[in-house]
Amino acid sequence: MKNLPNALTLCRIFLAIFLLLFLLHSDLFLPHWVDSSWVNFFACIIFCIASLTDFFDGYIARNYNLKSIFGEVFDPLADKMLILSAFIGLLLIERANPWAVFIILSREFFITGLRVVVASSGQSIAASNLGKYKTGAQIAAIAFLLADFFPGGTFLLWLATFITFYSGIDYSIKYYKSMK
Repeated sequence: MKNLPNALTLCRIFLAIFLLLFLLHSDLFLPHWVDSSWVNFFACIIFCIASLTDFFDGYIARNYNLKSIFGEVFDPLADKMLILSAFIGLLLIERANPWAVFIILSREFFITGLRVVVASSGQSIAASNLGKYKTGAQIAAIAFLLADFFPGGTFLLWLATFITFYSGIDYSIKYYKSMK
């Protein structure tokens, strides 16, 4: 049980890599006669399972006091890898707007850099609920875009883009105020 959160994080990293591989080379994993809608379904399932590992590793680590340095470093990295692989795949199969993806990924890299600066100064800025909303919106948008049989994926992507951008501004303001 002690290493379960870390195992789930490693599983998410593996699934992030596998998701992109599957999106780009589904023909290696499925027979040629399988309809493309099944490729969409399986890609969505892979992504959703990987997303669930994020919830459960955090839940288990917090509730059973199993936090570790490995988890603190690799859990957010695994999250970024999963989102990055999904968005790269969606861009390559032409299901996501490049500007929305650029805004989302730019915010993710910017805030990751800002967190490193905050941590190096010995400070900490607590994550807000906006971060959870941002993650939920991104997961919903990606799942809808991967599945490609529910309407609203593009709307959810732009909603996730707005929430992501807004949460980045919120985090930046908190950082600025903490430096005074």
